[in-house]
Amino acid sequence: MAILTTSGRIALTMAVANETIHMAWGSGDAAWDSEPVAESITETALVTEVGRRSATSIRYCTPDTEGEIIVPNGRFAESATPTHHLFLRFNFDFADAQSAIIREIGIFIGTVVNSDLPAGQLYFLPTQLQSTGTLLALERIPKIIRSAAVRQSFEFVLTI
Repeated sequence: MAILTTSGRIALTMAVANETIHMAWGSGDAAWDSEPVAESITETALVTEVGRRSATSIRYCTPDTEGEIIVPNGRFAESATPTHHLFLRFNFDFADAQSAIIREIGIFIGTVVNSDLPAGQLYFLPTQLQSTGTLLALERIPKIIRSAAVRQSFEFVLTI
């Protein structure tokens, strides 16, 4: 059996970094509030997508115990050269999904939005998508009730 080398992982990370990257969020299933259901590697979409936002920041990073990037899976430092770790930040706006309940989030590459949308639009409803793209990462989270008074940010490090 062949192994995926470090240089191969870096090449895959570079390919992902050059794609259109969005974070989608969804209301999921209310039953998850009392009995969480684990994510499956075979899933290809959110259960109930509410909308998605373009990545605010896409950067290479490397593990570093003193790094300025802090996520649940560790600390990382930004890297000027490609690595097999990709830092992603998504800043949702106050008006995005006001009053929605969020229980699931996913990172997608290759989303294609409708061509008639205004230039510069960064938040998209499911009806504004020609193609949802490919789901790279999925996480079910404790219920968030969206508020127009909160501008939510999410940060991830994808390790390929």
